[in-house]
Amino acid sequence: MDLAGLRVVKAVADTGSVSRAAESLHCVQSNVTARIKRLEEDLGVDLFLRLSRGMEPTPAGRVLAGYADRVLRLVAQARDAVAEAAGRGGRLAIGSMESTAAVRLPRLLARFHRDHSDVELTITPGPSETLLGEVLAGRLDGAFVGGEVAHPDLTAQHVFDEELVLVEPAAGLTTDSARRTLIAFGRACAYRGRAEMAMREAGRVPFRIMEFGALDAILGCVGAGMGVTVMPRSVAERDPWRDLLAARPLPDGLARMPTRFVRRTDAIETASLRAFVEAVSDETAKDGAAKGRQIDPAMNSLAPATGTPTSRTGLNGLSAAC
Repeated sequence: MDLAGLRVVKAVADTGSVSRAAESLHCVQSNVTARIKRLEEDLGVDLFLRLSRGMEPTPAGRVLAGYADRVLRLVAQARDAVAEAAGRGGRLAIGSMESTAAVRLPRLLARFHRDHSDVELTITPGPSETLLGEVLAGRLDGAFVGGEVAHPDLTAQHVFDEELVLVEPAAGLTTDSARRTLIAFGRACAYRGRAEMAMREAGRVPFRIMEFGALDAILGCVGAGMGVTVMPRSVAERDPWRDLLAARPLPDGLARMPTRFVRRTDAIETASLRAFVEAVSDETAKDGAAKGRQIDPAMNSLAPATGTPTSRTGLNGLSAAC
């Protein structure tokens, strides 16, 4: 049993197939099969069931795959820690919702890069559900996600609250079809559920959904009058969209969406990750101080939101303003 063997076990368990595991490991299928066979002979147990549709871990295989995941993550963290200790900088992989990356993170990232230019930082955009899975799998060191987070393997730090609004074209909607068309990210998006609830509360049922994978594509289609969406006010009122879009208030129960920075509870906190977490907290505190108000550590913002707070009007049953 060595690191190469553990990588093979994890790849087969993750992909459910020798061929897909070989592709992810950039090797031939015969090498994967031989590695699995040698491990099974060494341990004296079957690690996988050979099925017509692929490979499924046995109970013993699932146990070993779990250990393989932890060992490989520790090895990667050890490499980064050694690189940092040698003064070569570290590596940091951070995930973020696309709206957060577009509006909230630029100032933070610029400051972090200025103070820690030796850190190799990558930002991966994606929906919250996908990002949570990537953090749990150890492929991301942390991620900015929306909504409540309750998982025993994750630590969640409240960063700021977004005010969600119903976004329509500034010129107005000219057809009932457009009023009943929701343009949104896929179901893994934290805002998607709120958007569907908003449509129902506004009486816009039945409605259809058009899914897009890019933030600007969604906003562009709304601006063109194809439908509506639900986004943070800070997104809808930024350039170049502020003159093309109109933000309508949502009820209080739908409008507030917390954003949290999550990471694995058992992850070793490298110097790079610790510096990034400190930068998040520091930028939040400085923003609050600039506004001349006291900061509540549980409720703050990386950057000022535009527009005025929403009222209770907007989406209230049949009298909804939208």
